[in-house]
Amino acid sequence: MKSCETMAEVRAGIDRIDRMIVALLAERVGYIEAAAHLKRTRDEVRDEARIREVLVKVRGHAREMHVPEELVTALYEHLVEWCIAYEFELFDARTSRVETS
Repeated sequence: MKSCETMAEVRAGIDRIDRMIVALLAERVGYIEAAAHLKRTRDEVRDEARIREVLVKVRGHAREMHVPEELVTALYEHLVEWCIAYEFELFDARTSRVETS
């Protein structure tokens, strides 16, 4: 930020933000875990319409906050794909436990 006068201040600010981002990612992963529990079929895990909706929303947020859309899009495309893979993993583990019971 413009108020920083030293690299130590810049780095402290970045470290603070990184901690907040990780906390928010932890919260988001919790919702992914809930989704994996709620969905009844494997076909429900990957929802192309929802993926498009999320990407449109975050691009809009990026524009509003003057953050490069390319950065936000790249991060979210990766994040969403990771979350889908994780949700498949959780869904498959849950359904295989049910089948073996």
